[in-house]
Amino acid sequence: MELNEGFADLGLSEPLLAAVAGAGYEAPTPIQQKAIPLVLRGVDLLGCAQTGTGKTASYALPIIDILSAGTGKPRMPRCLILAPTRELAQQIADNFVTYGAKHSLRQALLIGGEGFTLQEAALGKDPDILIATPGRLIDMFERGRIMLGGVKVLVIDEADRMLDMGFIPDVERIVQTLPRIRQTLMFSATLGPEIKRLGKEFLINPKEVSVAPPATVAGTVSHAMILVDPEEKRAALRVLLRDEAVQSALIFCNRKKDVDIVSASLQRHGFDARALHGDMVQHRRTETLAAFKEGEVNLLVCSDVAGRGLDIEAVSHVINFDVPYNPEDYVHRIGRTGRAGREGQAITLATHEEAEAVGAIAALVNAAIPLTTPEGEPAELDAAPRERSRSRRGRRRREEPGTAEKRPTRQRKRTRDAEAAESKPKREKRRAGSSAEANEGQRDRRATKQSATDRDDERVTGLGDHVPAFLSDPLPALRPGAER
Repeated sequence: MELNEGFADLGLSEPLLAAVAGAGYEAPTPIQQKAIPLVLRGVDLLGCAQTGTGKTASYALPIIDILSAGTGKPRMPRCLILAPTRELAQQIADNFVTYGAKHSLRQALLIGGEGFTLQEAALGKDPDILIATPGRLIDMFERGRIMLGGVKVLVIDEADRMLDMGFIPDVERIVQTLPRIRQTLMFSATLGPEIKRLGKEFLINPKEVSVAPPATVAGTVSHAMILVDPEEKRAALRVLLRDEAVQSALIFCNRKKDVDIVSASLQRHGFDARALHGDMVQHRRTETLAAFKEGEVNLLVCSDVAGRGLDIEAVSHVINFDVPYNPEDYVHRIGRTGRAGREGQAITLATHEEAEAVGAIAALVNAAIPLTTPEGEPAELDAAPRERSRSRRGRRRREEPGTAEKRPTRQRKRTRDAEAAESKPKREKRRAGSSAEANEGQRDRRATKQSATDRDDERVTGLGDHVPAFLSDPLPALRPGAER
């Protein structure tokens, strides 16, 4: 097998080059070209590159070479890799299996949603590489199943996602248990001020590697936005899926409950769709993702749990059912398509209420995304707040003829409020008068009742004029000789 000269120039060993060639890699990506030599030198690294550029290989390949030169201690892994989601952790583990095919390094995967027994058994085999989500790693550490004093290399992958998901306190707690002298690598798809602050906290004199400006998108992806009414989003989505040549698509929703609703709606209308979000048990998430990767289903409705770091090939479309709250999530979502030089399409269903979020996305990517109506006509978002009734009854009222003049305007509402304010003292006065009358009537009733009681008590029962009859009975005669 011919070794890849591009990777050979980076200083990797021949067994590793053979594994890379066997995986079908033709040439290193820019992030790999810059990061691999630095990792081999043992320096701390803060790396930034957009999704789909090979960040995992940029640290996995040199780590395998570093660890293969030494040995570990029982239950003390030498490399710890932290990932924000279970799917990303599983993908990293799969990549290490591929890259380490010519080496004898052992690894263990610790993720939530699965039983402890198998994972404890994997720890019992003294892994060299430990790949984990923060929560499950802390659980195992508190149970005394793992010791972290032997970690020589720490990798924090998707650091910005860690920050978004609130994992940074857990990461800080984990880092406190690690040796101070270690090599730390932090990788992120974006490199904002907060990520740089964390880099100063976790890394020592790090080298910064950035192969693309923050929040850049692949040039192979075409972008479009469709202006729809909030109540018509699901219908617009179905029309879009029928009109577009969708081979496979990721459909992103902001909320987990909407993932289930949209997925069920598509299934009712004959679409082959599955749901994927964080509340699903792990084996269902794994099965769903595997079915999508293998082409058994072509539509995957998901939350942002699937938007970071997942290597899903040949996704023709990414559809944002909801405009993401965080504009950086837009970059991560559409990074699932247009990978490895393929063309992809990113389509977003936007409403007037999401105008602010759309503007933030345009500012972040420094590009205007064309906005059209469902019919293909140019459209504009109205950034002014709109008063919309979200109930079905409210929609019916808007559709009824002649209801427009019945709806109160803001001026009428202010007039009603003013009239209500003027009439309030009168209402309070009437209320006070009614209360006084009620109190007075209550006092009269109590007086009348007391008077009746006094009349009843004029004749004393017991002793007095009404002597009981038994007291009037004659005494029995005494026996002779008895004293009274």
